[in-house]
Amino acid sequence: MFTYDRVLNKCKKGRVEMKLANEAGFSNNDFIEMYRKMWQIRIFEETLEQLYKNGEIHGTMHLCTGQEATAAGSAGLLRKQDWITSTHRNHGHSIAKGTSIEAMLAEILGKKTGTNQGKGGSMHIADPDHGHLGSNGIVGAGFPIAAGAALTAQMNGTDQVVICYSGDGATNEGSFHEAMNLASLWHLPVIYFVENNQYGMSTATADSMNIRHISQRSQSYGIEGITIDGNDLIEVINTTFRAIQKAQSGGGPTLIEAMTYRYCGHSKSDQRLYRKKTEEQWWQDNFDPIKRTKKTLLEHGILTKEECAQIPLVVQTEIKAAVVKVRKDPKPDLTDLETQVYAE
Repeated sequence: MFTYDRVLNKCKKGRVEMKLANEAGFSNNDFIEMYRKMWQIRIFEETLEQLYKNGEIHGTMHLCTGQEATAAGSAGLLRKQDWITSTHRNHGHSIAKGTSIEAMLAEILGKKTGTNQGKGGSMHIADPDHGHLGSNGIVGAGFPIAAGAALTAQMNGTDQVVICYSGDGATNEGSFHEAMNLASLWHLPVIYFVENNQYGMSTATADSMNIRHISQRSQSYGIEGITIDGNDLIEVINTTFRAIQKAQSGGGPTLIEAMTYRYCGHSKSDQRLYRKKTEEQWWQDNFDPIKRTKKTLLEHGILTKEECAQIPLVVQTEIKAAVVKVRKDPKPDLTDLETQVYAE
């Protein structure tokens, strides 16, 4: 029977395997793990979509299907003690940082076993034990929080770094500019990682700002800004790795704009009437991050076609089992209503 561990640890005798070049020094096995992580994110989001259709998830949610490389290639570089802040579109960042898929499912389904004991829901996943300082339903709220965390690391003399995730629309908020100014002034070890998925809710980026690239805004604050292909896993890894090294050596913040695309709507109520189906299909056909990573792994002899096909099947089985388990978990009751309101 196929298992993920057998792929990762199997004897590769007789296979021509080339080391996949990257600045972070990741091994080929590390890339297999990242490929699996990308499938975890994709299948987790697809599972949530089905649960929502079944009426098991209430409210709304914001899926990151199509943006798997930005999360896996950046958060995958961080250590447990490093921090992230995330957005309403947070599931990929959370999984890549190490948060339990089962605990996330429980949270989104309103179970007491969730990351926030079922009180936060989809937009408020938090996991301090894994360096996840919290997702936020307020657009742009993560910018100053990340600056504060980076200031903590600086004042404590640690080598911790912070990745602050945001969407393109959030960079029009005042909090973005205020945080960028302070981060630059104090040389804080923070990376502002903007996932430019082309649309801020239903507004195209080109209609909301009079610059070609969001990374150009870094020039106003005297920090480095760079625009990358966010669906190219190795480019995400290399760029983020350099930014982390710079932050740890006292070089201050970096603004990374990762060009990507969300396949779903902004939220579950979004029918995507503002963009054409041909545009969506073009991105999926030409820039899908999982397809591109699979192609790279095959070309370097790291995985076979059979192994590439089996990994998502194993992940799907694992997530289905988690759903079955979480459905049986208890929900918060009235005695939990006034707990966790204030810090103890």
